[in-house]
Amino acid sequence: MELFEAARPRAEEKPDLIPLADRIRPERMEDFAGQEHLLGTGHFLRSLIEKDQLQSLIFWGPPGTGKTTLASIIARSTRSHFIAFSAVLSGVKEIRQVVQEAEEQKRRGRRTILFVDEIHRFNKAQQDAFLPHVERGTIILIGATTENPSFEVNSALLSRCKVLTLRSLTAEEIDRILIRALKEEEKGLGKWRAELTAEARKFLQEMAHGDARVALNTLEAAVVTTPPDDRGVRVLSLPIVEEAMQRKSLLYDKDGEEHYNIISAFHKSLRGSDPDAALYWLARMIEAGEDPLYVARRMVRFASEDIGMADPQALTVALGAMEAFHFVGLPEGELALAQAAVYLATAPKSNTLYTAYDLAKKDVAEKGALPVPLHIRNAPTRLMKDLGYGRGYKYAHDYAEGIVPQDYFPKELGTRTYYHPTERGLEKIISQRLEAWRKKMGRKS
Repeated sequence: MELFEAARPRAEEKPDLIPLADRIRPERMEDFAGQEHLLGTGHFLRSLIEKDQLQSLIFWGPPGTGKTTLASIIARSTRSHFIAFSAVLSGVKEIRQVVQEAEEQKRRGRRTILFVDEIHRFNKAQQDAFLPHVERGTIILIGATTENPSFEVNSALLSRCKVLTLRSLTAEEIDRILIRALKEEEKGLGKWRAELTAEARKFLQEMAHGDARVALNTLEAAVVTTPPDDRGVRVLSLPIVEEAMQRKSLLYDKDGEEHYNIISAFHKSLRGSDPDAALYWLARMIEAGEDPLYVARRMVRFASEDIGMADPQALTVALGAMEAFHFVGLPEGELALAQAAVYLATAPKSNTLYTAYDLAKKDVAEKGALPVPLHIRNAPTRLMKDLGYGRGYKYAHDYAEGIVPQDYFPKELGTRTYYHPTERGLEKIISQRLEAWRKKMGRKS
């Protein structure tokens, strides 16, 4: 396998037959856009590269954030042999071939970087086959995944790799990539003499959702389908770019006032128990290109902040909707978000959980780290028992109704009551239960 064969066009292929996103991949660190938290001066990955102290890595992040490109740049910068490996198409036989090639390179004094795209698709046999060679340093493994590696990569392989999280690209970083693509003559679109209008440029930045590949593919489609004007320039207007992306632009600036206005309207519609208004604002956000998982996260927060114990099932519903959307994506996942929105809007409301936790945080901030009372400390050793840890603790299950008067707060703080349930939803039952318990324990509600 040749160096960077997966990261650049092959010589025998016509460049125009290769997608722009692949042609325009940067080959130098200076041209790479984004991931400043890893590549900025003095940051972890940049230091590894500059000091030539590479270790096996897993890049975890959304699509189009530069995982493949970054791996090839690392190999080029460190003069390493680069092999691209598909976790989907290759098996143990191919792994043996890779290892043989890496061992030959090592005898020549050259390090091998093995790049595995979609490493979360590695089966157990593949992972087990690579493990000893990663451990011995025969290969430096760089894996790329959009899935949480904690769940998708086995612990033995994961423990030998450093997981680095890549972030979605910002609008400014997407813009930098677009400008470079429009100017680059040899591999980009420079020879086409194309210009983006301000509205089209802003639309592309936002609707790419941090995915450089989406932005570049849309830009290329717009350029090749737009005829030149009298000056020989292809002017890419908003309608042209919308057509290329197959999405319409709505008034919605994800970094500006309208973003906050609409999410506020959505949140207040849920709080106000209006499912119809909630569905309208949900549709406004989704159709304008808002990240649906952002909306899902806001509903998860709402379930605890504005419903809480009045209907604990609300949190489960919100989390289920987020997981369902993550599983099926657009457009099918829209209904899961809509279902959650209607459930939250029609659920009984209570902010007592929110206010109770705020009161607890205030005490922690003002009183500091007060010592845990001895009788409720854990006593796993004889010394701790001799020091009085756990002495006098009353085991609740040994008492009628599982209730026993006992102090659980630090002595210096005294007894506190943060949580005052409402008479709405399940909290009505909780209120009655707590009142009886607190009365039995001699506490005021």
